[in-house]
Amino acid sequence: MRTDSEYFPQIDDDQLKYLRETWQELCDRYLPVAPADSMWRYSRARGPQDPEQGWKLHLPATILNAATLLEKVAGPLVERGTLFKAIASLQEMSRINSGLYHGYSQIGKCITVYPRTTEEALALADELHQLTYGMSAPSVPFDLRFRPDSNVYYRYGAFRRLAIEQPDGVSIPALRDQEGNLAPDVRASASAKPDWVENPFLIPSSERGAESTASPLKTTYRAFRALAQRGKGGVYQALDLSVQPMRFCVLKEGRRHGELGWDGRDGCWRVRHEERVLRRLQASGLPAPDVYASFELEGNYYLVTEFIEGESLQELLNRRRRRLSICQALRYGSEIAALLSGIHSAGWVWRDCKPSNFILARRGYLRPIDFEGACPVDHPDPQPWGTPAFAPPADQTGHEARSSIYDDLYSLGAVIYLLLTGNLPDHTERLTLQKIRRGIPVEAREIITELLLAPPRQRPSAGLIARQLAAASANLR
Repeated sequence: MRTDSEYFPQIDDDQLKYLRETWQELCDRYLPVAPADSMWRYSRARGPQDPEQGWKLHLPATILNAATLLEKVAGPLVERGTLFKAIASLQEMSRINSGLYHGYSQIGKCITVYPRTTEEALALADELHQLTYGMSAPSVPFDLRFRPDSNVYYRYGAFRRLAIEQPDGVSIPALRDQEGNLAPDVRASASAKPDWVENPFLIPSSERGAESTASPLKTTYRAFRALAQRGKGGVYQALDLSVQPMRFCVLKEGRRHGELGWDGRDGCWRVRHEERVLRRLQASGLPAPDVYASFELEGNYYLVTEFIEGESLQELLNRRRRRLSICQALRYGSEIAALLSGIHSAGWVWRDCKPSNFILARRGYLRPIDFEGACPVDHPDPQPWGTPAFAPPADQTGHEARSSIYDDLYSLGAVIYLLLTGNLPDHTERLTLQKIRRGIPVEAREIITELLLAPPRQRPSAGLIARQLAAASANLR
């Protein structure tokens, strides 16, 4: 039998405390300038000798090695007098690397260096490359890499806050063109520079290393639409050319070091884990997406699954101007409960039961997707997962309930409540379903109350709920 540590990496609280304290000590030593309400700390104040724009150097890190990175590079940068900044806390580093809070283009930007001249930028890039060689870190989107195996990235941009006011009142980042006029500072440019600037970092092709060989991403799976994009990886709709006729598929990318957590799990780990969960669910006869293939490329892991044609249940709710009929809401609730019961019977806690993870397939039934956060029923995951709106409030959880089927049952209650009322449950007020919507059957109101308000171990099973909601729906016909 597997142990918890074989399923999920374990977390050492003392090590976490040490990493946080070490980071703060290094910031206090090397980054004394801490503007109020800023997520950054600076090595010194800006001076008249500092240019308005130029070549920025970015040094990425994970929350586990950020302190090591800062310790390696801060001394040489301070000795040079070069201005640089770093993230103010490792908690903020985690938020940056997710790509969700500060934008996808910010991923990995633990330290930003502002060279005073192009010559200094070239010299620093080489020195920092030597100092950080071999460190693990996520790639910096849209930046160019100093060398194929380097941990130094660069782009041309503004060093000071410049902005262009648009007619609608929205400001966009700016820099000055060769004539001194403000122009957009495009953070997502593939060339990492404006057209009028030459790239001084380009190296001879003989030093670039061998060209990458043919990969499944070039020969077999052609991604053409991004469905999601964040630090841990991307999700793409693609064409599967391995079969005739070719078919649509979903290509899920798990990036090495992407959104690396305190426990050492990254995007690569999560996609591998989801593959295992999907195969187990399929073996149990559940309508999870079929797994077509998987492969590893440049340290990243790719999972190819069935593309399920149809809209999500959340998209259906968003598209409709009126709530679902009570009968329809009960039918969907019963179907979701039956699926959840099957997932639990197969030995898994889903931890992400919500309307956007159900696809309305062409044949009219729901199919569940997205299982990278699932964990075995008998091996709870020590790390939280899921969407806050569908997770139990803090006062309803506890050690025994964490990552348990009882959390899934709460999520089920929140989904049913949303289907019937058009709103998410508000825990600051009593649940008064009969006042929110007339005609909801008494048994449905009782089910929702038990799922959302009862102690975890007193929540009814998903199988029982499926049968009760199906009966309530039938009585309305």
